[in-house]
Amino acid sequence: MVLGLFGIFGCGSKQESNASPQSNASNETTQAPGYKVVVPGWAKNASMYELNIRQFTPEGTFRAIVPHLERLARMGVDIIWLMPVHPISETKRKGTLGSYYAVDGFRDTNPEFGSEHDLQYLISTAHNNGMKVIIDWVPHHTGWDHPWITEHPDWYSHDSDGNIIDPVNEETGEPWGWTDVAELDLSNQEMRKAMISDMIYWIETNGVDGFRVDHAHGLPDDYWDQVSDALARLNQPIFMLAEGEDPRLRNRENFVATYAWEFHHAMNDIANGKKNVNTLDVILKKYRKEYKTGYHIYFTSNHDENSWAGTVMERMGDGHKTFAVLAATIDGMPLIYSGQEAPLKKRLMFFEKDEIDWNDYAYADFYKTLFQLKKRNKALWNGADGGLSQRINKSKDVYAFKREMEGDKVVVILNLTDKEQKTTLTEEIVKMKNVFERNTQAYQAGDEIVLAPWEYIVLSNK
Repeated sequence: MVLGLFGIFGCGSKQESNASPQSNASNETTQAPGYKVVVPGWAKNASMYELNIRQFTPEGTFRAIVPHLERLARMGVDIIWLMPVHPISETKRKGTLGSYYAVDGFRDTNPEFGSEHDLQYLISTAHNNGMKVIIDWVPHHTGWDHPWITEHPDWYSHDSDGNIIDPVNEETGEPWGWTDVAELDLSNQEMRKAMISDMIYWIETNGVDGFRVDHAHGLPDDYWDQVSDALARLNQPIFMLAEGEDPRLRNRENFVATYAWEFHHAMNDIANGKKNVNTLDVILKKYRKEYKTGYHIYFTSNHDENSWAGTVMERMGDGHKTFAVLAATIDGMPLIYSGQEAPLKKRLMFFEKDEIDWNDYAYADFYKTLFQLKKRNKALWNGADGGLSQRINKSKDVYAFKREMEGDKVVVILNLTDKEQKTTLTEEIVKMKNVFERNTQAYQAGDEIVLAPWEYIVLSNK
């Protein structure tokens, strides 16, 4: 079990979670009463793929994605996260096509992408290929053309003159600069009910398997308690991923997964020589102390990173595949972004059409090797279903760790520098299969291992 997170409760008398009540170590919040959504069994060894609908094909439609689904399933993808499927407001639109996140209607599909029937076809085809589909959800704001603007202006935040405002940073009180969207009043109970009703619509009408929630950390705890209670009463598995890195989101059992932002930024810094590999141990220790349930999502890229911070090649240089190995083998769920299997060598424009150049899918086998290893080796399963990573060397340049679970074992050795490095392991590694080289390797404790710049070794006992 993933620390008792998922297995939806029925709607009769209140049932207890199979997780013991937890409190947030840093915020001392306690779990609120009510039903909680908990992690579906199919997520225990799953890998995720973020799909940028607009840029994925020349057509940029739901239907055009369908021919790709079989190859994604073969690559080992289990969960497809679709960026927002909704219409995009034209008022205050940025660029030619606007931001996915300026939603014009929560129950509608973007006509540029296709009809609701087209989306249902995509979802059913993904299901037939053994994959689940979650959709991006934007509960913090709407586009300026959303019907609520005129029908329910009281559902929005206002300035001192009574004007609806664009979103404000919850910590600083300053505008985020998201001028193409209007901030919702998160304390308005009628708005909350409507938003939750719209979420339920997508589950019941279109068969989505959950949500990736935009800016989840910016909403109050009691809001997510309400959402969890309502979704759990549907009595079916629902996967909830929060964009954010806040223990409260998982410790209150409102989400199964959160972003590993701190770990991601550390990888960027290590790639650029600003930090060394021991930083990763500090972050993992912090994660294990502060988060009582669920797991982190690890990635080298996503839509924000690619468009605004740079490609993996820009941020991580020649080490980008080595860091991808780390993200796919550390204790959490791996995520890759549209086109990384191509590989994606450019920043995709966010507000314009900017098609992915698929080339020959040069990295597809690389990701397939990692994702299929996660499926068959329990040591790499997500959360408490897998083994915690344990460091097995001492070095500021080479990161070596093992994960074990119920007799399954994986050993990962990574040179996270652009220079040849030497390291020794603190324990013996009996003969194991190198999943990339397709040979077997063994090491005695204290044996010197020489690694080429950015070299990665992944060993498995099955």
